[in-house]
Amino acid sequence: MSRALEIEGLEAGYGEVRVLHGLTLSAEAGQITAVIGSNGAGKTTLLRVLSGLLAPSAGRIRLDGQDITGQPSHRLVEEGVVMVPEGRMVFPEMSVRENLVLGAVARHARGARDETMAQVYALFPRLKERETQLAGTLSGGEQQMLALGRGLMARPRLLLLDEPTLGLAPAIAKQIFRIVPQLRDLGLSVLLAEQDVRRTLRIAAHGYVLENGQVAAEGEGRALASDPAVRRAYLGHD
Repeated sequence: MSRALEIEGLEAGYGEVRVLHGLTLSAEAGQITAVIGSNGAGKTTLLRVLSGLLAPSAGRIRLDGQDITGQPSHRLVEEGVVMVPEGRMVFPEMSVRENLVLGAVARHARGARDETMAQVYALFPRLKERETQLAGTLSGGEQQMLALGRGLMARPRLLLLDEPTLGLAPAIAKQIFRIVPQLRDLGLSVLLAEQDVRRTLRIAAHGYVLENGQVAAEGEGRALASDPAVRRAYLGHD
């Protein structure tokens, strides 16, 4: 199986504070790859670097074999790297449809906008029902669906999901975990950073445990979920 994403020796941080320390990992094409770890482990920093919001100080990033290290966000979106950020960040004074249309900003996405929107509405029927409603009046769960849908409108090759269930009611979080495997089934490569370790590893083909900006453990998703050290640290039991 080919690798969609290859990261070698990645270092990054904020000012004098280094967060990622020689991080090396990869993500297989057409699969869900999980990145788990406690707060401050480096998950969000990693996704910020991959999406072009933060420049790395060292290391290499390759997308389908092409070096994309240090490219700005707008170039990465054109290359097919799209992040759905923590906190949803929809445009509250714009309608659901307008938010989705904004997602199709990349050149390769604009021509297929109507087709992609139909796919988004098929995945999220609630968004179709709320098509003309202002995004700011949606529930938290509906806003997360909209954020995911807007990401899909860019027709990504690699979709970066940063804590997609954070702050959601349990029933809505469960629904999000049903939807993410469907994104994989559409042919996307997904890198998922999430604190719900149990559900994340259940759907991931492969997972990485980050500690202090480095890979502390890795393995097949379900195997990691059965690892005694992972279970003690993140699942609360042996």
